[in-house]
Amino acid sequence: MLCLCLYVPAFGERQTEFEYFESKGLPAELKSIFRLSLFIPSQEFSTYRQWKQKIVKAGDKDLDGQLDFEEFVHYLQDHEKKLRLVFKSLDKKNDGRIDAQEIVQSLRDLGVKISEQQAEKILKSMDKNGTMTIDWNEWRDYHLLHPVENIPEIILYWKHSTIFDVGENLTVPDEFTVEERQTGMWWRHLVAGGGAGAVSRTCTAPLDRLKVLMQVHASRSNNMCIIGGFTQMIREGGPRSLWRGNGINVLKIAPESAIKFMAYEQIKRFIGTDQEMLRIHERLVAGSLAGAIAQSSIYPMEVLKTRMALRKTGQYSGMLDCAKNILAKEGMAAFYKGYIPNMLGIIPYAGIDLAVYETLKNTWLQRYAVNSADPGVFVLLACGTISSTCGQLASYPLALVRTRMQAQASVEGAPEVTMRGLFKHILKTEGAFGLYRGLAPNFMKVIPAVSISYVVYENLKMTLGVDSR
Repeated sequence: MLCLCLYVPAFGERQTEFEYFESKGLPAELKSIFRLSLFIPSQEFSTYRQWKQKIVKAGDKDLDGQLDFEEFVHYLQDHEKKLRLVFKSLDKKNDGRIDAQEIVQSLRDLGVKISEQQAEKILKSMDKNGTMTIDWNEWRDYHLLHPVENIPEIILYWKHSTIFDVGENLTVPDEFTVEERQTGMWWRHLVAGGGAGAVSRTCTAPLDRLKVLMQVHASRSNNMCIIGGFTQMIREGGPRSLWRGNGINVLKIAPESAIKFMAYEQIKRFIGTDQEMLRIHERLVAGSLAGAIAQSSIYPMEVLKTRMALRKTGQYSGMLDCAKNILAKEGMAAFYKGYIPNMLGIIPYAGIDLAVYETLKNTWLQRYAVNSADPGVFVLLACGTISSTCGQLASYPLALVRTRMQAQASVEGAPEVTMRGLFKHILKTEGAFGLYRGLAPNFMKVIPAVSISYVVYENLKMTLGVDSR
């Protein structure tokens, strides 16, 4: 009987043998093999168990909780392809070798900062011949029997824009790994994100409508509070009136997300970078431009959403009736009221949201990412909530001015004003505080919106067959 064994050197430590998989399912020419065994030092049991669980999860195709020989070989072949892609992305000089500077630069491009000393420490763990560079064989041999814990794994775990929907689709789009693009998983992520956004926006629609009412109608003489606002809405139109404007708000998710993603991919090609993943500043530029293109395409729907949210009972029979009325009474230009402050608001929102999220991600990866880049649900939700809140806080005055300009014709006797004139008017009559009317309900909806969108996103991912790593 032949025993095929894999040995992990552990000099000076007592070695213990563990069975890895049974010989069931072996090809006929290898029937004499009884088992594959692994020798590890006794104090490394917990690390071994984590390693085994990840490999079985990645390679177990028949879901029997074990790896047979064919599954193990398939896992090794698939894993080697992934390692080859990562090696190529790290090899900036295309010389077939990776040095410390290339590791530092690759991580810096993704917003992960490490020192050259830390990079050298990484190299030493893989470098067999003492050259302080790693060739393909050294890279493959070191990582082949380790779960994928590399740069693409960071991208897999730290998706932000696709997962969290707080009602403002101004964030920089997420990156997708080479594997996700090749397997078509990217569109499933987008569909799951769109579905999550629809549920999240519907659940928080009453707070969103209250925010719009406070932005347009609240003033020093009419100091609308949260309870008073809800009471006024229910008294005027009943409980169903709390969801006015939600239909168009949900309807615009699909075209906006699709246009934004396609524009982002085209802008990436226009930038001409030869890297699969953009640097942070390139992501900000590409994301902001993609957001501007998407917003320009669906902006009439934004105006309709505001008018529908502000309408009185019986004013319009539906979205189409609202659109016809605006077109007949105000002309086509009315569908682009508030367009300039909306475009200007993209840069501070997207920039601060991205900067804060990358900073929080960076801090966590440096301090706590020991065995995996997976931050866990709580950390991901906290980072997403904080970055979205900071982005909204920075761009809120522009969002308020945009909403008031969109609502001009719905407020009887309201004069036609410019963005600059409206800013001056608000500061003169209400002070700086007037630029933040409706901020309380806006912030109140962030945590439930992020939480709901995450839960729905994860469930839709499973339904669509997206692997959770």
